[in-house]
Amino acid sequence: MLTTRPRGTNDILPGEVEKWQQLEEVLRKVAALYGYKEIRTPVFEHTELFQRGVGETTDIVEKEMYTFTDRGERSLTLRPEATASVVRAFVENKLFALPQPTKLYYIGPMFRYDRPQAGRYRQFHQFDVEVFGSNSPTVDAEVIAMAMDIYEWLGLKGLKVELNSVGCASCRPVHRQALQKHLEAKKDELCPTCQSRFERNPLRILDCKNPPCQELVKEAPTIDQHLCPECKESFEAVQEQLKALGVPFHLNPRLVRGLDYYVQTAFEIVAEGIGAQSSVGGGGRYDGLVEQIGGPALPAIGFALGMERILLAMEQQGLTIGKEASFDVYIAPLGESAQIPSAVLAQRLRKAGLAVERDYLKRSLKAQLKAADRFLVKYTVIMGEEELKNNQVVLRDMHDSSQLVLKLDEVEGYLKQELGKEDKGK
Repeated sequence: MLTTRPRGTNDILPGEVEKWQQLEEVLRKVAALYGYKEIRTPVFEHTELFQRGVGETTDIVEKEMYTFTDRGERSLTLRPEATASVVRAFVENKLFALPQPTKLYYIGPMFRYDRPQAGRYRQFHQFDVEVFGSNSPTVDAEVIAMAMDIYEWLGLKGLKVELNSVGCASCRPVHRQALQKHLEAKKDELCPTCQSRFERNPLRILDCKNPPCQELVKEAPTIDQHLCPECKESFEAVQEQLKALGVPFHLNPRLVRGLDYYVQTAFEIVAEGIGAQSSVGGGGRYDGLVEQIGGPALPAIGFALGMERILLAMEQQGLTIGKEASFDVYIAPLGESAQIPSAVLAQRLRKAGLAVERDYLKRSLKAQLKAADRFLVKYTVIMGEEELKNNQVVLRDMHDSSQLVLKLDEVEGYLKQELGKEDKGK
C-alpha cells in the first residue's frame, strides 16, 4: 500500500502538470479580465458549515463527505465544494462592509467519497467564481457568459448551457406540493434514498441518478409551471441578456443542481463524449446563503468548473495544451575539477534568467551531449579540465554542431545576447 495512491486520486506528473499550469493561466487571465480577485480558503472546515450550507439531504452531505474528529473532539470535513467556504470567509472577514459587488475566484482541490470514473475523482480540482451583492439578471448572464468565454479561450467546441430557474421561498413550496402529489402513488417504487427524501426534500428526487427514479419523474410537474411573478420576470430577463450576449442556451425545466442553496437561476454546462459525467461545470444563484451562514441578507451567484473534466474534454476534442519545461542551455562538466565551476556557472546563468540543466552523474561527453539533445537546448557549455586551466569553456551550437571557445566571464553575456534573455527581475 505504500506505493499505491488512494483510490480516486491522481499523481499529476511532469509532462501533465504543464497542462494544468497552462489551464490555470487561462483561468486566471479570464478572471482578471472580468474583474475577479483571488481568495484562498482552508482545505477543511467545521462540518456544520457544509451541513447547513450545502444541505443535509443532498448526496454530498449524506454520502460523500470526508469527515473526521480531530484531537480536540471537533468534527471537521475536507471541503466537498468551495462556495460554503468562501461565504464563510466573506462573512468572517466582513467583506460585506466593502463597496459591493464583491467578485472572487479560487482554484483548488475538493474531496468527495464517490465512485471513481472518467472525469470524476475523490480528490478533484475546481475553478470557482462568486459574486456577492447584486441580484441583477445582468450579473447572472455575465457569469454564464464568463464560463463560456473560458471554454472559448481553451478552444473547446460543442458545449451547451442547460438553464433553469429553481424558484424561491415563495414559489418552491407550491412546486414541492405538486411534486409530492404526483409521486404519492409511486412512492414505494422510488429508491430508498428518494423515499426518505419524499417528505424532507422531494426536489432532490429530481436530481437522483437512479434510472427507475428518473423514469418515475419524467411526467412530474416542473418548477417553471409554478414560478412566482418575480422569479418568472427575473428568469425571462436572464434569457434576454444571454441572447444579447450571444450565449446559446437550452431550457431544462428538470435541472435542479445538487445543492440546496440554489434559488432562481441555475445552470449547467455540458460537453458530450467525455463519459457518464458530461457536465464540465455549472452554478447558480444562492441569495439566502450569506444570511444563513451568519452574514447580512445579500444576494450572490457563482459557478464551479471541473478542471479534470475540462482537460478530459480537451483531450477528446484533440486540443493540445501545455508543453514540457524547456531549457536554454546545458552545462557539461568533464572531470572532477569541473564540478564546482560548472555549479557556479549554472547558478549565475539562472540568476540571469536562463533555464539551465547540467550533468550530475559524471558521464562521458558523448552521453552528456545525448542528454542535451533530449532537452532540445540550443547551446551546450562544455567545461573540460584543460579549458578551465585557461579560464575558458567550449560553447557548442546543438543545431549545427559548431563550436566556439569563450572566456568563462563571457559566457553569460554571449548566451543572453544569442537567446534574447533579460536579467531576472528587470
